[in-house]
Amino acid sequence: MKDLAKRFPQNPLLMPKDVKPSAEGLQVICLLNPGVFIFEGKTWLLIRVAESIKQVEDWAFIPALNEEGKLEIIEVPLNDPDLIATDARVYNYKGLDYLTTVSHLRLMSSTDGINFSEEDKYPGLFGKGKLERYGIEDCRVSQLNEDYYLTYTAVSDSGVGVGLQITRDWQHFDRKGMILPPHNKDVAIFEEQINGKYYALHRPSSKDIGGNFIWLAESPDGLHWGNHQCLVKSRPGMWDSARVGAGAAPIRTEEGWLEIYHGATGEHRYCLGAFLMDLTDPSKVLKRSIDPIMVPTEVYELSGFFGYVVFTNGHLVEGDKLTIYYGAADEFVCGATFSIREILSSLS
Repeated sequence: MKDLAKRFPQNPLLMPKDVKPSAEGLQVICLLNPGVFIFEGKTWLLIRVAESIKQVEDWAFIPALNEEGKLEIIEVPLNDPDLIATDARVYNYKGLDYLTTVSHLRLMSSTDGINFSEEDKYPGLFGKGKLERYGIEDCRVSQLNEDYYLTYTAVSDSGVGVGLQITRDWQHFDRKGMILPPHNKDVAIFEEQINGKYYALHRPSSKDIGGNFIWLAESPDGLHWGNHQCLVKSRPGMWDSARVGAGAAPIRTEEGWLEIYHGATGEHRYCLGAFLMDLTDPSKVLKRSIDPIMVPTEVYELSGFFGYVVFTNGHLVEGDKLTIYYGAADEFVCGATFSIREILSSLS
């Protein structure tokens, strides 16, 4: 299936070997789904770095953070009858779910949008406290005036919720705690207020009734969210049949708010699509992708830690040019460009 993406010829831009582990004894397993922003004239990625201790044959090492943010390891033999280790991403041990890796967020900058490196004075962001015990993941970055709003997935044995931090200088962070409780993720805050209110897309989900759908919320202050409305649902038999979730902040166009989102099938094949919301009332969805705008086709998208995945929560807009930075196969960071006009024309 042909898509609309013009992939960077330099892809993958970053691989696990390009990033140093955060501590001795750890190894970087995969790089995922960066938030993207401009700061001090440079392009920045806020990359999810997933780490674990080096595995030993016949043993499962389950990583988790204590309340001080220090990594602790649970050691379990693979033949333990209480261990289920059939998913590369999750262990189930004695009835409880654990991640096979613990993630933190790492800042990397570039002057050309292609070659990225770390700067010593901008440290990584790590999980802290019992609600981030299994790490923090998949940060979206929204700029409102001088403030950068960082919404990220906070993971613990209590569930998956959404944390918020705010910064202006990327060295000092105002931690606001969990703004949406479990089970929720994929929060993208609009980069301007509408009728005096903040708006955000989010993805509550249920294992029982309902599904993994994109919702809209509004707020008087960017911290307290209400008036939740379901916007976009998964579609049986289509490329987004099992789950959908927002990408980065919606893009203001003359036709409406354009949102790039991910959709997955029951077989966990992740593609990208788009939908369009009304400019003055974003609860009204005007158009939506029938076919995806990006499909995993390249080797680095089909094969990796978890293959057949393209997933984004970060982009840059320059006129009609949309540059999306995305995670490929849950292991590599890549880039692609799109025409916003072409995406809008593809919606119906």
